[in-house]
Amino acid sequence: MRPFVLATGLFFLWGVPNNLNDVLIRQFMKSFAISRFQAGLVQSAFYLGYFLLALPAGLLIKRYGYKSGFITGLLCFGLGCMLFWPAAMTSSYAFFLSALFIVASGLAFLETAANPFIAQLGPATSAERRLNFSQAFNPIGAISGVLIGTRFIFSGIELTPAQKASMLSSGTYVAYLHHETQRVVTPYLVLGVIALAWATLIAVTHFPRIPRVIEAAAPSSGSWKRLFRHRLLMYAIVAQFFYVGAQVGTWSYFIPYAQEYTHVSERTAGLLLTGTLVAFGIGRFGSAYIMQWLAPAKLMTAYAILNVLLLAIGILASGWYGLFAILMTSFFMSIMYPTIFAIGIRGMGEETNLAGSLIVMAILGGAILTPVMGLISEYSRSMAAAYLVPAVCYLVVAAFSSQTPAVETTA
Repeated sequence: MRPFVLATGLFFLWGVPNNLNDVLIRQFMKSFAISRFQAGLVQSAFYLGYFLLALPAGLLIKRYGYKSGFITGLLCFGLGCMLFWPAAMTSSYAFFLSALFIVASGLAFLETAANPFIAQLGPATSAERRLNFSQAFNPIGAISGVLIGTRFIFSGIELTPAQKASMLSSGTYVAYLHHETQRVVTPYLVLGVIALAWATLIAVTHFPRIPRVIEAAAPSSGSWKRLFRHRLLMYAIVAQFFYVGAQVGTWSYFIPYAQEYTHVSERTAGLLLTGTLVAFGIGRFGSAYIMQWLAPAKLMTAYAILNVLLLAIGILASGWYGLFAILMTSFFMSIMYPTIFAIGIRGMGEETNLAGSLIVMAILGGAILTPVMGLISEYSRSMAAAYLVPAVCYLVVAAFSSQTPAVETTA
């Protein structure tokens, strides 16, 4: 039970920095005076860390076990958070992106280890339900991250063009930007301390050896061939790429959407973002219960189609109705990551950890599709038009989940 609780707690911990990014995008647009596309590079740096470190994480876990993956991930996580202080001191956007890359590298180890660890810590028939339960703590961390960012990062000071011109003429604008940059430091330093403390707890805890974890040498070429011949795994990787792109893009530009079409303050928009994460959490817990009677793949198909319809409202009826529609997509996207993951690693046997690494690498979708949304919004001069991207992503998820039973029998 103790290892299960510690591993489940990781889902909460990595939810905090994941969704602090949504606040950072808006904050960096202000403190560095950059465009939406440039601010979207926050997610590119973050999810590139996932992509590049997921496979090394899987190899380390395969050789030394899950516990080593947890500790390594938490140490990188803590180090990246600590680097926010020198990044703020130098007022370097590139330094911040490097720190976020290190944070995400640590989270790649955590996700690569935690997802298969929970999935295999019990009967295979209930893996999806068990993983959805543990993943349900992730949105609680996400909500905490947005609330922390809204309260401690957003200053509530939003300059009008006249105020900006006045500060420029008086020579106080640079000091204002530096003050806004400094606001991101304290939350990340506290988060870094918590990560290092959690690593200590895991280090002194005995973890059971999962029988299906092979702690031997690196995989042979035969192992890789078996991985890439497994069609269900390959389809899961594609589906996860588009799902993560949809999730990250939706949340990254939720605050700019709210401000553009409802004209609320940044703090009010942050609270609205909290509402969409609450819907996400309710969806996780509620859907895990529904899965007792309805197959996860069928439920995911229905949810993906509903999200396409909701995003159509968000695009065509921009305003409060559109904002509420986009908010509700979080309820229906809630089950997608763990369900795609559990389906993708099903029946992988000794290759489970490497298969999980490949699925985690699909998080690259967040790095690529989020800046694409930023570019669309800039060229179309419409934040609503950018939500065409997640709408297309959900069509891909629906295609994957609707074909899952047939694929499983032939994989």
